[in-house]
Amino acid sequence: MIDVHCHLLKEEYDDLDNLLNILSEENIVCINNGCDLNSNIEVIDISKKYKNIYASIGFHPSSVENFPIDFKEFIEKNIENIVAIGEIGLDFHWDYDKTKQIYLFEEQLSIAEKYNLPVIVHCRDSIMETYNILKKYKVKGVIHSFSGSYEMAIKFIKLGYKLGIGGVITFKNCKLKEVIKKIDLNDIVLETDSPYLTPVPYRGKKNSPLFLNVIAEFISNLKGVSIDDVYRITFSNAISLFDLKDKI
Repeated sequence: MIDVHCHLLKEEYDDLDNLLNILSEENIVCINNGCDLNSNIEVIDISKKYKNIYASIGFHPSSVENFPIDFKEFIEKNIENIVAIGEIGLDFHWDYDKTKQIYLFEEQLSIAEKYNLPVIVHCRDSIMETYNILKKYKVKGVIHSFSGSYEMAIKFIKLGYKLGIGGVITFKNCKLKEVIKKIDLNDIVLETDSPYLTPVPYRGKKNSPLFLNVIAEFISNLKGVSIDDVYRITFSNAISLFDLKDKI
């Protein structure tokens, strides 16, 4: 299994090393996402210690007021240590400066395009703005925690993006279920967004990649396919997207 979006950080887990060792024993591969300077440094350090943990670094829209001036130099300096740029994107739900968000997003997309790296995209209350920006760049990646319509799903897929599906799909009133029924498994990757968005029936507990099987089983039942097919196809999708064939 591959969890393409999680935040395995010391500030989030009381015993992170124990969790990381369990993930290694269970052969669960993770793309560990940074969001700001400190978490970016940490995910790189973790990736160097654990063979099944890969780093993705980027500056999230929530860091728009305090991202380092040399953020581009920082990312480029660490290109050899990462498999993607993320978590990046737009968040118009909160009162973050929209002009600065767009600047930060586009500058990081430019780096991804330059180095032919996939991106992991945060998109909250900004789906059309995100789509219109992504159209301008020859970049592929994951639309993290996709929650849009079927029509928007197809638009992103045609751009070369996979839809990141996590614990939200298991929530009782989630409208995403009807969208995912129509989407081919070849266009989906699995994620947890750990420690957030814990799937049913474990809501209230801290999320971890160990719950990835719950999401896979839910998608299996939703689409009427075997769980082995969900594992096999989403694994293959992630391997190809993040160019991990010769690394795992």
